[in-house]
Amino acid sequence: MAADEPPERQLRVMPWWLVLVGLLVAAALGWLVLGLLLAEADRAGQPDTRATLRIDAIRTGLTVVAGTGGGLALLLAARRQWITERAQRHQESVAARDQAHRDRVQAHAEAVAEAAQRHQDRQSAAAEHDAAERRLTELYTRAVELLGNDSAAVRLGGLHALERLGQDNPAQRPTIAAVLCAYLRMPAPDGEPREAEVRRTAQRVLTRHLRADDATHWPELTLDLTGATLVDFDAAGCTLVEATFTAAAFTGTTTFAGATTRGRLRLGAATFGDVSFEGLAADGEVLLDEVRVGGLANFDGAAFTGGLSCRRSAFAGLTSFRRASFGQPTSFDATRFEDAASFREAVFDASLSMEHTEFGAPANFHAARFRHMTAFRWAMFGAEALFDRARFTDAANFGRARFHGMASFREAEFSGPTYVDQARAVVDPGHRWPAGTVVERLDDEWLLLVDR
Repeated sequence: MAADEPPERQLRVMPWWLVLVGLLVAAALGWLVLGLLLAEADRAGQPDTRATLRIDAIRTGLTVVAGTGGGLALLLAARRQWITERAQRHQESVAARDQAHRDRVQAHAEAVAEAAQRHQDRQSAAAEHDAAERRLTELYTRAVELLGNDSAAVRLGGLHALERLGQDNPAQRPTIAAVLCAYLRMPAPDGEPREAEVRRTAQRVLTRHLRADDATHWPELTLDLTGATLVDFDAAGCTLVEATFTAAAFTGTTTFAGATTRGRLRLGAATFGDVSFEGLAADGEVLLDEVRVGGLANFDGAAFTGGLSCRRSAFAGLTSFRRASFGQPTSFDATRFEDAASFREAVFDASLSMEHTEFGAPANFHAARFRHMTAFRWAMFGAEALFDRARFTDAANFGRARFHGMASFREAEFSGPTYVDQARAVVDPGHRWPAGTVVERLDDEWLLLVDR
């Protein structure tokens, strides 16, 4: 029974004697009325009147008896109707309770069945997941075993197996990239002429999936190629996230042209043949400390938004930073450029330090923009130093610099203070010094520059 339904009172059966009592009461009442009316009729003086009154009295008594019986009959009929209606309501209530109970039983059965189905689905999913994981582990183990085979052809097969595994299973891509990086970090086996091709393939597998515009792009991969030997490494157009190439040996032609870096790009102590960073977009700091470049180095149009550190490095071939931009403090301290170096139209939005930097050949800073403090102290210019039309917004310090060739600051603009104290230059009629520079002759070969 529902909590809000009132309790039903118990129905009691009417005893038979109560009906008999009612009939007796009706008869007694009729007899009493008849007796009273007859007594009144007997008081009439005329016999005819008395007879008429007695007849009326008898008729009235019978009417009273009949009316009382009819009232009792109506009462019994009303009670019968009430009992019928109550029985109907009781049947409806019982039917409703039975239906509610059946509904609860049905709902419970459905809930139990649904819970059982969910449990079965979970068990099936777990079994499928376990089977997939076992299969994935077997494939991964088999591919790694192939990568460690003595045969170069088998190792190539292992590389392609790992690539397919990563393409079909995104969650395994970081692990596969780490395995490929570890393979490239290991020393090449001796006496295997085809190992170079295996390593080139491993490089291509990595870089192929680092290009965001490619359908097979693997996002958010990090590379750790510390100390690796890389042959003709091609990362052009790649997106590099926290990539590390510290002490790596790049042979042949290396390119990072058009690449994008997020986080630091670590290339410290790496060695290069020819290298190109043309159009590089570096959001994080680029570390080129102590690198050695034996051939051409192209940084044209590169954007070092996160700054560049290139301390104690050596560039043996032509080096160009034409139209490169530098968004954070940049340092070339103690770096040596053995061949011509060009920073033509470069833009330094933060401070620049080239202290103890050596230029063995012409250094070209034509139309460069220096928007914060610039330091060329103790810099050595082995040939021409061209700063024509350069703009220095903040302080520029050339103190103790050495100019072994012509120095030209033709049409250069200096908005901040300029320091040249104790700088020296060879005697050359082509020198064009900043306005206000005092030049004193030391001897037949050298000039001394002093500040006013």
